[in-house]
Amino acid sequence: MSTTVHDEQETAAFSIGTAIRVSLVFIVICGIIYPLVCTGIAQLTMPGRANGSLIANAKGEVIGSELIGQKFDDPKYFQGRVSSIAYKADASGSNNYAPSNPDMLKRTEASIEEWKTNNPDVPVGKLPIALITNSGSGLDPHITPESAAVQIPRISKLTGISADQLTKLVGDHTEGRDLGIFGEPRVNVLKLNLALNDLLRK
Repeated sequence: MSTTVHDEQETAAFSIGTAIRVSLVFIVICGIIYPLVCTGIAQLTMPGRANGSLIANAKGEVIGSELIGQKFDDPKYFQGRVSSIAYKADASGSNNYAPSNPDMLKRTEASIEEWKTNNPDVPVGKLPIALITNSGSGLDPHITPESAAVQIPRISKLTGISADQLTKLVGDHTEGRDLGIFGEPRVNVLKLNLALNDLLRK
């Protein structure tokens, strides 16, 4: 009987030891080696993306990421989509309100009134719905080309840059569908406004 107990204890000790060794091996492989290898490959092959797709201004100062939207309060710049989280990248998401939700209706009506005030030359009927609705993440850095084009009259009036120049600017910064078939054409608002700043300096 004592021999059987002793054997069981040895078997249990061996199993525990094996489990600990296997765990340590996988911790080293999966928790240290694998991340280091992936990080190294990413830094060698695509350092810009690996470091967050950061965007710098003319002075070389990092001012944002092409993956995360920003709010532009000055009406002379192109505006992005509504963000229920004020583009705070530490907490992406939206309220997911139904179209009939009173808070949603109130916020949408306020967005429309703001549009009418800032864009008196563009009828509300031409306002793209994308400019008054949240993106799913609240961090969308892009707008549709139509959403950019409809802002041109306001920006032209405030900056003195011709509508033709601004139209070309939007066209130059319009990205096509991924692989030609996925997604929709889009414009990165931060990149577009950086290019607009360059025009303003000339």
